[in-house]
Amino acid sequence: MKSKKMNKIFLLLISICSFAWSQDASKVLLKEVSDKLLAQENISLQFNYTLFNAEANINQETSGKVQLKGEKYRFEYLGIIQLNDTKNTYTIVPENEEVTIVSNENAGSEMNPAKILNFYNEGYRFQWDIAQNIGNRKIQYIKLVPIDSSSDIAYILLGIDNQKKEVYKVIETGKNGTQTTITITKYETNTNLAPNLFSFEEKKYIDLGYYIIKE
Repeated sequence: MKSKKMNKIFLLLISICSFAWSQDASKVLLKEVSDKLLAQENISLQFNYTLFNAEANINQETSGKVQLKGEKYRFEYLGIIQLNDTKNTYTIVPENEEVTIVSNENAGSEMNPAKILNFYNEGYRFQWDIAQNIGNRKIQYIKLVPIDSSSDIAYILLGIDNQKKEVYKVIETGKNGTQTTITITKYETNTNLAPNLFSFEEKKYIDLGYYIIKE
């Protein structure tokens, strides 16, 4: 269940406007964010994740971190570590003492946590929404509505730091009333990453007695 919850975040960690100017403004801002992402050698994020549904009496909050370099990533959440070395995705679950290895050819694009920052590039209509001052930061929200009418998502509010051109918050509201929020609490780029940060040492986990599952 924890792995499934992680993968849902990847889909987050992601409408036609009434007025043409607001649609153009949304496109410009989103492109600026995407261009800045593409220019970075690596990115390190820490985030808070909340899940809220009043009807079901659910209110959960957790945190995690992710480090990205090109197609490689290391994602830590709910005690689970997920690595990708561009060939395979490795999901390490210490609680169960198991590792699942999935070829990237079979993993599917939804398992890439980079979507926390650029999921909006495909599959959504968007419009200019409210602006919010948080401390000395101006956060501009863009509302995204799935093009696919069968989607479980009603809409997403994507909060962007207007000065830094960085994603600050992603608020997803489901058609069932569930609201999930990812808030970036720390954003660093081009830091010195350990050479083996994205590497998986299979022998290490075999020696620890972990069960290795290969799919």
